[in-house]
This record gives sequence, C-alpha cells and structure tokens, in this order.
Amino acid sequence: MQQIIFFFIRNKNFLLFAVLFTISVALTIQTHNYHNNKFISSANYVTGGVYSYKNSITDYFSLGKENEQLLQENLMLRKKLDQFKEVVVFEKLDSTLLPNKYEYFTARVINNNYSKTKNQLTLDKGRKDSIKIDLGVISSKGIVGIVSDVSENYATVQSILNTKSRINAKLKKSSHFGSLIWNTKDPNVAQLIDIPRLAKLEKGDTVVTGGRSTIFPEGIFIGTVKDFHLDNDDNYYYVNIDLFNDMTSLEQVYLIENKEAQEIIELEKRMEDEEQ
Repeated sequence: MQQIIFFFIRNKNFLLFAVLFTISVALTIQTHNYHNNKFISSANYVTGGVYSYKNSITDYFSLGKENEQLLQENLMLRKKLDQFKEVVVFEKLDSTLLPNKYEYFTARVINNNYSKTKNQLTLDKGRKDSIKIDLGVISSKGIVGIVSDVSENYATVQSILNTKSRINAKLKKSSHFGSLIWNTKDPNVAQLIDIPRLAKLEKGDTVVTGGRSTIFPEGIFIGTVKDFHLDNDDNYYYVNIDLFNDMTSLEQVYLIENKEAQEIIELEKRMEDEEQ
C-alpha cells in the first residue's frame, strides 16, 4: 500500500496532466460535432477490427461443424437428384412416390495410401453406421473406390489406385464402355482400357462411371482424357485419364448403397447356375 502511495506522489504531475487531458478531450468531443463524428468513426474502426478478428477465430474453430452441415446438405441434394433422374425417365409418375434406388452415407477419411501398388483408405464409419462391403465411395469431385472391409466403427476402401481395381466406365460423349484400371505410375492419372477403335476420342473428353454394375450409379465423374493410343492388337484404345479427384488429398467422402444390388446379384447367380 505504501508503494502505491509513493507511486502517486512521484507521478502526481503526470497523473494530474493525464486526468485534465482526458477531461478536455471528452469536453471537446461532446461540444464539437466534427470531433464527435471523428471519435465515433475511429471507435467503430477499432471495435470493427476487434470483432472481425474475433469472428475469424470463431469461424476457424467452427469449420468442422460447417463441413458436416455441408455434407448433410449435399447428401440430401444427391438423393433429390436421383429422384429427378427417375422422373426424367418416367415423366408421368409422381416423384414423391418413386423409390430411391440408392442410399447415401457420409464419412471422413482418417488414413489414405497412394504410394503403393494396392492402396487403401480408412474411413471413420463402420458396421454400426450401416456401412457394408462393396459400397461405392465417391467425393464431391468424383469416384474414390469401393468398400473392401468393415469393422464395428471403421471401414477400409480399395482405392481406384489399386492394381486389383477394375471399374466399369464410359466416355460421356459417345457412351463407349471400358474398364478403369491403374498402372501405378501416377496417383492422379488412371487408365481406361477396352475402348473400341471405332470410338471417336479427343483430349479433354469426360469419362464417367458406366452404370453397368451394382455398385456405382451411371454418370459419376472420373476424369478427362489426357492422351491415348491403340494397344498392341490395334483393336482397342489405351487411354490415360486425368482424375478429377486429387487422390493424395481426400477428407470427406460419400458412400453409395444400391438397395437393389442383392436382388440383381442373386438373379444373375441363379441364371448362371441354370446354364451350368
């Protein structure tokens, strides 16, 4: 307490000046419109900067929640888009009565390999979240892979960057079908094979899923034609595809379940058994 008193005694002149200066500034601002407006503008500038900085920090920590909301909105839009496609085919049907053939789920990538020959991803969703083997996996930009194994809380995905991966794909412009594979050379370039030589190919042509499987719907984006050449027997093209997805940087994905897949598989198996 004694030190505080000594402080005031030592600095009494400065403190008196500070008090009088503050009072004079306050009186000047109150009695002169020009100074009053300048003060308010300056105060707004300072407080605006503080609030802006505060909002930036708050927004940063709320990104996870906002991303989750966006995923759910995209999920809803994908379901509505599927219903719209059905309406285009069956225009006379009431879209509210149309069953949706595909079910969508969201997940986050917690591990991603892309430097091996048989690459896998790990997702933070599993059996308890209705995730099953053979569900298709895509991102907002395009195809990612197929669920290969599932535990209670996690799932692994066979990436399209896997020498075992072989996915039905087609040229969007001409609808010629082929198979999407990967030659292990570049994680952002896949290959499309078995495209017949009569197909008209151009650099930049879009490649999408073909829909001739029970896993992926038709029309999911894959990439664009980078270059191409005829294979050794000159009957089919070997096409390099620039992938839309950056396969080295995947975070949020969607999983697709074809609710009619099991029925199709059982029917096809029964037909095969009858032919044997």
